Amino acid sequence: MSTSRYAKPIARLIEELTKLPGIGPKTAQRLAFYIIENSIEDARSLADAIIQAKETVRFCSICFNFTDATECQICSSTIRDHSMICVVEEPRDVVAIERTREFKGLYHVLHGAISPMDGVGPSELRIQELISRLSDDVKEIIIATDPNVEGEATAMYLARLLKPLGVKVTRMAHGMPVGGDLEYVDEVTLSKALEGRREM
Repeated sequence: MSTSRYAKPIARLIEELTKLPGIGPKTAQRLAFYIIENSIEDARSLADAIIQAKETVRFCSICFNFTDATECQICSSTIRDHSMICVVEEPRDVVAIERTREFKGLYHVLHGAISPMDGVGPSELRIQELISRLSDDVKEIIIATDPNVEGEATAMYLARLLKPLGVKVTRMAHGMPVGGDLEYVDEVTLSKALEGRREM
């Protein structure tokens, strides 16, 4: 979509919005018009929220999740189970697991996965920081990396690294979606579901 038909400020706003993930030209145009048609106060509030987030959000000094304090709310909580650490790739994965309200332990965010094709090796991830967190209190590390090639490679690397340190290492099971038909489930998901089966 050409932005040459718009006034320069609108064209610039559309171009900036298309840089956001998942925002195509048409969605960017709709968002730009929405912003322009709303009050200047609403526009300033949006701009202020973006700037404030950029200026105040940082990594938790313990788990490397996003926070606006030195330690995130999860790491500083006295009611969480400090004997379990769930290792995830990105901060958004913490949000996804927290939505289930099932996991009561702590997290560790790697900020990526091992991907030689993209030049990402173990040294680019927060793996050493994870190892430094291991103490007598930590009994189990749950690896919850994505069920793709990079996630599996990262999980295998972490398992080989952590098991000799005397900590229990588990992998989050990947299986079939609830309500799905068996015939529509792909082979990888089916094999993972079989591997992750449990006694009833």
